[in-house]
Amino acid sequence: QVQLVESGGGLVQAGGSLRLSCAASGRTFSSYDVAWYRQAPGPGKEREFVAAISWSGASTYYAESVKGRFTISRDNAKNTVDLQMNSLKPEDTAIYYCNGPWAVVAGPGNYWGQGTQVTVSS
Repeated sequence: QVQLVESGGGLVQAGGSLRLSCAASGRTFSSYDVAWYRQAPGPGKEREFVAAISWSGASTYYAESVKGRFTISRDNAKNTVDLQMNSLKPEDTAIYYCNGPWAVVAGPGNYWGQGTQVTVSS
């Protein structure tokens, strides 16, 4: 059983930065890829992929909309995966979720955190 807990969300002005953290329990955390997803407010908004990182940290993946602004990293000794978000835009406003085990082809796995709210004001 794996539990994922996100933190670090908040309210920030456009152009600002936030750092999200996903803390995991469970011994197998360091053996699988982890991803961040987000779901914007409003009807019909689906949860969308943001970024992912391989189990070793050697490979990272980003949605085009965040490439060059967001950086994903992990510390397997601490069982954490962070998402550094710079140059934030109002369209980045969403609830951000941590997910694992993630796979390039299969997509999200079974474990989700409760989410952390990010609000970017214009």
